[in-house]
This record gives sequence, C-alpha cells and structure tokens, in this order.
Amino acid sequence: MKLLRAYSDIKVEIIIDYGLTDIVAHRYDAGVRSGEQVAKDMIAVRIGPDMRMAVVGAPSYFKTRPEPKKPRDLVQHNCITLRLPGGGLYAWEFEKDGRELRVHVDGQLTYNTTAQMLNAALAGLGLAYVPEGMAQPYLAKGRLKRLLEDWCLPYSGYHLWYPSRRQSSAAFALLVDALRHRN
Repeated sequence: MKLLRAYSDIKVEIIIDYGLTDIVAHRYDAGVRSGEQVAKDMIAVRIGPDMRMAVVGAPSYFKTRPEPKKPRDLVQHNCITLRLPGGGLYAWEFEKDGRELRVHVDGQLTYNTTAQMLNAALAGLGLAYVPEGMAQPYLAKGRLKRLLEDWCLPYSGYHLWYPSRRQSSAAFALLVDALRHRN
C-alpha cells in the first residue's frame, strides 16, 4: 500500500465485527458495509462492485430431494443457517419482479460465517445462501449447483462509510480520496 509507506508514522487499527457497530459511539474513523446498510446521514464511498447472493447445494444433496422452484420451497429443505452477531438467525432475502421476500429457513446446521456454510454445502449437508463470488469456483467445477438464481438480484456492494460531521485527519482524507478515484 503506497499510501501507508508514504506516511510511515500512521497507525492503522482494523477491527472485524460482523455486527452493525455504531462507529461514532466507538470513535472509529470509518466502517465498511453493504451500501444498503449505510445510514442516510453518513458519507459513503463505494469500494467494491455490486454483489449477488446465491442459493447453492451439492449435487449429492439432490439425490433424494427435489430442487426448490421458488423461495417458499426452501422451508421443505435442510438449509444451513447463519447466526447473526445479535443472536438471531438471518432470513434469506429474495426479489423478483418488484416483489421482495424474506424466508426464515431452518436446518440442522447453524454457523456464524459464510465460509463455514459454504463448506457444509460442499459436503452435501444442506443448502447455503452465500455471496455469489464465494461460490463461483465450485459452481464452475460442478461441485455446487445454483438454485433460484432469478430470485437473487444484485445489491449495492461494499462501501467505506464515515460521519459527515467529524473533522478527518489528513491521512484519512488521502485514503478516502484514493478509494474514490479507484472506482
């Protein structure tokens, strides 16, 4: 990172927290979230492309089960669920023809990261709802099958976000400027 080498006296602390942390209350300079999760009173700088989710399962999973044809069919399947930082389970989100659906799936396995969910799906243990890019190499090799693709529309990718009312350091301003001109 050329920016960090040019300012060798800069300290950077990176915190990975999957919750919706209040960066102002915790006195962080910025956060990274999906564009849809950034509060309207914050400044957001896109740092990644739009993303899509994918419902995936191993071919072995479907040897004794029919493929779901619509999101509501998922309640009849062993879905690998995601535990959110607050303790609840993530409801899978779908959209088609302007109609939005949130499906509360159930299954035998619950994880708190999508990497674990993907590995369980690869092992044929159920269906997973993971970022498309994460599943793509396995889809290309036939190790996973994609389902309900027409219900998984793109959404706003990752954004660096920060409060509009805070005075930023020169280093932070350079970082934001570099990210802004990268996209």
